[in-house]
Amino acid sequence: MIRPAILALEDGSVFHGSAIGADGQTSGEVVFNTAMTGYQEILTDPSYTRQIVTLTYPHIGNTGVNAEDIESAAIAAAGLVIRDLPLMASNFRSEASLDEYLKRGNVLGIADIDTRRLTRLLRDKGAQNGAILAGSDAEGEDAVERALEAARAFPGLKGMDLAKEVSCRATYEWSEGEWALGSGYADAAQGERPFHVVAYDYGAKFNILRMLASRGCRLTVVPAQTPAAEVLAMNPDGVFLANGPGDPEPCDYAIAAIREVIDAGLPLFGICLGHQLLGLASGARTVKMNNGHHGANHPVEDLDTGRVMITSQNHGFAVDEASLPANVRATHRSLFDGTLQGIERTDCPAFSFQGHPEASPGPRDVAPLFDRFIALMQARR
Repeated sequence: MIRPAILALEDGSVFHGSAIGADGQTSGEVVFNTAMTGYQEILTDPSYTRQIVTLTYPHIGNTGVNAEDIESAAIAAAGLVIRDLPLMASNFRSEASLDEYLKRGNVLGIADIDTRRLTRLLRDKGAQNGAILAGSDAEGEDAVERALEAARAFPGLKGMDLAKEVSCRATYEWSEGEWALGSGYADAAQGERPFHVVAYDYGAKFNILRMLASRGCRLTVVPAQTPAAEVLAMNPDGVFLANGPGDPEPCDYAIAAIREVIDAGLPLFGICLGHQLLGLASGARTVKMNNGHHGANHPVEDLDTGRVMITSQNHGFAVDEASLPANVRATHRSLFDGTLQGIERTDCPAFSFQGHPEASPGPRDVAPLFDRFIALMQARR
């Protein structure tokens, strides 16, 4: 039975479609993602907190969902927008349909809309605050008016500190390694683990932790607001700064902690929000992007080698390259729009990358950054 749904944007644009997932109302920043695979990983990426994700690939849900392909314990996205939900999911690993998965997570979605029109609108006008009304909430003569009101009531991500909201509440150990067909996720605790890494959780994706564990790291994951003194007292070989949602500038607790870790001389590696926080802690500025980078096909140049890598991206803020101080140099740059993608400190063993080198599924071109982090810890020893 088809249920109605409405997507409204703050600029007054309205899309009518069919509801998928739960009934009700949701609001957030509407962005588009150009990846052709990985909708389950996208939905569970904490970096999408308070965002409504539009997938540009037209057929979403045709391989179903399963318990393994997750990047966090629950769906993080505020809503999902797609063109077509296939009537049948077919894959030997499928355990449930996308519609069932969204309902279990109480997440709203809308299908059967012109996602090409929506994507062009977001491309030209920038990311828009929006709202989805689904099921009985989308019925009635005033439904469009209520949807527009909800879209315009969303405050926007600028100035919003979400890292402390999505972070873990207590310190824990992580030992799960990378996944392999037929055997699932490896138990990295059974192997040699010569390096102790403390990972700041600003919204960490599981596969980041898996890739560190598979490279011989004993991982201690700490909440976002953990003071640097507590981290340094654990005597780690290195510190990792995770990805996460929201605006990096309000995260003053993280910026202060990173400065203390840098002063201690520990090897430090940041991804996504962690990259932006390293930039701020080093004296640079961050800016809100027009529509951000969301996809798995973004070309990035390694400025040291000239090599072009295809990368997975998910961010709406960027470090302003023009604001880099003398002791920070650019290492990677986007070939889509020239924005800064990587930095390193010239006075200490700290570096970061804006994209997601661990993306699963996704290109693996930038995975050697994890090996570089390991090499820094080896060198310090």
